[in-house]
Amino acid sequence: MTTFDWDFSTPTPSPMGDHDVPTASDRLKGRRVALLVTGGIAAMKTPELARGLRRNGAEVVAFCSDEALRYVAAEALEWATCNPVVTALTWKAEHLSDSAPFDAYLVAPATHNTIAKMAHGIGDTVVTSALVSALGRMEQGRCKVIVAPTMHGTMHNAQLVDNARRLAAQGVVFAAPRDAYGKHNMPDTEFLCVCVGRALSTSPLRGRRILVTAGPTPVPIDGVRRIVNRFRGRLGAEIAAELAWRGADAELLLGDGAWRPAAWVPTTIARTYDDYRRLVLERVETGLFAGVFSAGVADYRPASAVDGKIASGQAQLALNLVPTEKVIDLACAADPDMHCVGFKYLEKVTEEELIRVARGRLDRAGLIVATRGEDTRGTEQRALFVREGGVVAVDGKRAIAAALADHLEGLTARETAQDSPDRGTNVLSLGGVRE
Repeated sequence: MTTFDWDFSTPTPSPMGDHDVPTASDRLKGRRVALLVTGGIAAMKTPELARGLRRNGAEVVAFCSDEALRYVAAEALEWATCNPVVTALTWKAEHLSDSAPFDAYLVAPATHNTIAKMAHGIGDTVVTSALVSALGRMEQGRCKVIVAPTMHGTMHNAQLVDNARRLAAQGVVFAAPRDAYGKHNMPDTEFLCVCVGRALSTSPLRGRRILVTAGPTPVPIDGVRRIVNRFRGRLGAEIAAELAWRGADAELLLGDGAWRPAAWVPTTIARTYDDYRRLVLERVETGLFAGVFSAGVADYRPASAVDGKIASGQAQLALNLVPTEKVIDLACAADPDMHCVGFKYLEKVTEEELIRVARGRLDRAGLIVATRGEDTRGTEQRALFVREGGVVAVDGKRAIAAALADHLEGLTARETAQDSPDRGTNVLSLGGVRE
């Protein structure tokens, strides 16, 4: 028997019910989402999309046009949403949703026809009637409308672009389609969930450019071999994801350690330490609100890398290692107004010693996230947030990412207070690198 053969054993017991979904996050908790399904073949994927929204805490109600029901069964969507599917309008005026208003309307898939009707105010189906009301609510600041365009490449014409631009100017959010096989394909479920979260976000980080560095920064020994540490950047990816959910323009600069984050996380790979240094400084020069420097940057490198491959079989191989430049120092010097978050990792020290060392880094960053090797176990991690005002312990990668995003949000509030002409005398003025 191989791993491909069923051994006829029973499934592992689970407390989850048939309609339950495993919790991915609570980022959409308390949010009602209308999933508007139109007549494209991608409609067959919408039950999974509905469950993805629910995994992030949303309540979902599906609206389906007659054409959509050619590609997805109403029963499948009812099973996925745990709500009746709206397929026709009744005396309840389901398209108005007055009794239970929606926070977001997600049109997925959105056909060329539906986008054209949206742009010109035509409400002749269940879906387009709901959209007429949704656009009115959106203009009143009562909801968000997100559209996932999905169609064959030949249907991407001037009319589509004109209609989309018209709607975007009104405030409609267009989720970037997945480009493949000459078509605008519907994006992955997680991508669309993040798009909904970003549209609904009220975070002051919305639109702020933030660089998150993570992973190792390999240094070459020769054309084949390199020195690399064991860090892979999972915490940094979690931080970048949290910032993206909150609406920030976050980029993950990930050192090459083989592991890759979810495809939707905006990621640039730094193949070597030199790549990392160059890319960080390029990003800083363009202007950043904040830099989160969680990468495990190489402290040493060979004085010179061998061109080609060092012959194997030698009894000994001596390497002359020299210190690398501290990229975080270069970045802070390049833009003293950039908010900086530094990281410090030590092993086999007490928390008191870790805090003492971390405090010594507060001259270059307003926050140091300090961790010990013994406090890191797989996906679990304990960190100490060290600031001038004190130390706070945070447990778990997701919690660390959220707390760091909260810290950055607090900085925007301080900037607003500092810029206010009547801010008074109780506002702390922060010089140089700001906390």
